[in-house]
Amino acid sequence: MRKNTLADISISVVSILLVITALTHIPQVSAEKPNKSSSENQTNSVVSPVEPQYVCMINNQSYDKEQIAIEIEGKTYYGCCPMCEGQLRADPSSRSAIDPVSGSKVDKATSVIGSAPDGKVYYFENQENMSQFKDDKKP
Repeated sequence: MRKNTLADISISVVSILLVITALTHIPQVSAEKPNKSSSENQTNSVVSPVEPQYVCMINNQSYDKEQIAIEIEGKTYYGCCPMCEGQLRADPSSRSAIDPVSGSKVDKATSVIGSAPDGKVYYFENQENMSQFKDDKKP
C-alpha cells in the first residue's frame, strides 16, 4: 500500500481549489428579467431592450452582470469568458448577426439588442425593427 506524501496531498488540494475557482467563475444566466435600457418596451414585442455590456455576443445570451469588454477595430464587443473573447478576436463573422425582421446583416457592437424572456438575444438594425419583432417572426 502506498503512503500519501505531502506532495500528493498538496497536488490534490491545489486541484480541488482550481476546480472550485473555475466553477465559481462560470457566468450564470440571469433568473431575473433582462436588464432594460431606458427606452420603453413595446407591448407587441417579444423582446426587451438590453444594454450590450450585459450580453455575451458569442453565446447570444443576456446576463445579469457586465461581461468582458473587447475592443476590436474601434468597436466594443462583449464576451462572458476568455474563450469567447478569443473567438470574437479571431473570427470576424462572430461579430455580426442577421436582423430577424429585415434580414439584413448587422454588427453586434452597433446594433439594437433585444432579449427574450429566456435570455436569448436578437440583434436589430434599429429600434423600430425590434418593436416589430413578434412571435411569428422568430427564426
